[in-house]
Amino acid sequence: MSVRRVAAALAAGAVLSTTAAGVAAAAPSPTPSPAKIPAGLYGTKDPTYDGVWRQSLAFLAQRTSGIQPADQAVDWLLGQQCDSGAFASYRPDPAKPCAATTMLDSNATAAAVQALAAVQRQSAAPEKAAKAAKAGAAWLKSVQNKDGGWSYVPGGPSDANSTSIVVSAFVAAGERPGDVKSADGKSPYDALLTFALPCTDKDGAGAFAYQPDKTGKLFANADATAAATLGALGKGITARGAQPEQPPVCKDLPKQTADRAALNGAAYLAAQLAKTGHLTAPPMPGAAETAELPDYGNTADAVVALAAAGAKKEAAGALAWLEKNSAKWAEESGPAAYAQLVFAAHAMDTDPRSFGSADLLEQLNATGPAPKAPDNSQASTTAEDDESGFDIWWVIGIGTVVGVGIGFLLSGRKK
Repeated sequence: MSVRRVAAALAAGAVLSTTAAGVAAAAPSPTPSPAKIPAGLYGTKDPTYDGVWRQSLAFLAQRTSGIQPADQAVDWLLGQQCDSGAFASYRPDPAKPCAATTMLDSNATAAAVQALAAVQRQSAAPEKAAKAAKAGAAWLKSVQNKDGGWSYVPGGPSDANSTSIVVSAFVAAGERPGDVKSADGKSPYDALLTFALPCTDKDGAGAFAYQPDKTGKLFANADATAAATLGALGKGITARGAQPEQPPVCKDLPKQTADRAALNGAAYLAAQLAKTGHLTAPPMPGAAETAELPDYGNTADAVVALAAAGAKKEAAGALAWLEKNSAKWAEESGPAAYAQLVFAAHAMDTDPRSFGSADLLEQLNATGPAPKAPDNSQASTTAEDDESGFDIWWVIGIGTVVGVGIGFLLSGRKK
């Protein structure tokens, strides 16, 4: 995920420079990260585009197993928040207040809301963390689009990934996403339905698109489908497998519902995984290797989405493939990648400490400050687990600044 997260942030920069008006159009290029990684931050790579994201996912993965991150790590995340409640992807100097030109990030904000809600009870300043999570959720409401959805950068057109990760944030904040309405009375579920392909679509039956293209046509995208399947179910990235289990079947209704669209999305994902046991992505433009490549991050996302839809049987093969093949990818990609694998294990009720030959939690913990002692009595403390009836995901935007990565971003799209 961290690689895709970088691409998404770069794409957002393109959106700002080409489509947004006013202050956004004048936004400067992202500030280069410091040579030294800030104390408290997970990971060792440049945090410019994913600092808040990877920190938040690390927290959520730890909390699924009752591990509380160090107060230093929580303080770092709290310090990244703007006075408005929003988060940027990364602020190298949090002592400076956010300016009108600060590129605010709905995905980072949504992830941080979930992370702060998860760690607040055991943090050194629970009231401060709770207040920050509430402020983040309030800001997300303030930038909801009229169609009920969200864009990566406020002011842009809604996309399936951003809308889904925001749904996850509201679940964590203890709100029912369906009650969050836009100025036109639209909910996030209304927006997600606009990205759903019918079961009659030849190439993407039941899938979700990231966004319509310039002509309004929808193209199946596996990443968007994994995200929107969770979002349409009203669940988040720490969702567990649903009961009773049921094989996903694609079915169009005269008046489509979000729940039905989610099950259709699960059917699409199951069909894609059945081909090779994992999802694939096209090679980067200009790469010597022209064959499709394994997509570890989206495969992990698909496992979570299928389990949440009650299709653990259809996800089992992909989980086994990840256990056998994901170690090098996770080591190279860092905290967010380890977190994705933890989420997949958590959704399938398997032990992340025995993931193939890896202890995912030990590896994740080693990328940042040593966490507090495990509190196994309060594992998985996200509000999602307390919302009966409500148990993302996110990513991508396409812009000229990510031309080198556009093939990867369009992993599920038929050109």
